[in-house]
Amino acid sequence: MKFANKSFSWFNRLMKNSGFDVTDKLVEKYLVKDHQKNKTKSTNINVLLNRVRAEKKNESMKKIYFSAVASTGLVLFGLLIF
Repeated sequence: MKFANKSFSWFNRLMKNSGFDVTDKLVEKYLVKDHQKNKTKSTNINVLLNRVRAEKKNESMKKIYFSAVASTGLVLFGLLIF
């Protein structure tokens, strides 16, 4: 006889009372996400303004470096040709 065909009433009761309920786990998963949706997010304007200022400063420094490298390259190219 196969194990699946035998009737073990004590085993069935034990497994039913083991505390693992699939529907409870699924419902709990969706309830946790609902609580997170209700939370409001706040943004500090000063942090955003400081970030914009820092990005502007970095862009201007990159432009200055590029201009310096390009002009140095032109000067060196001019010296090599003449």
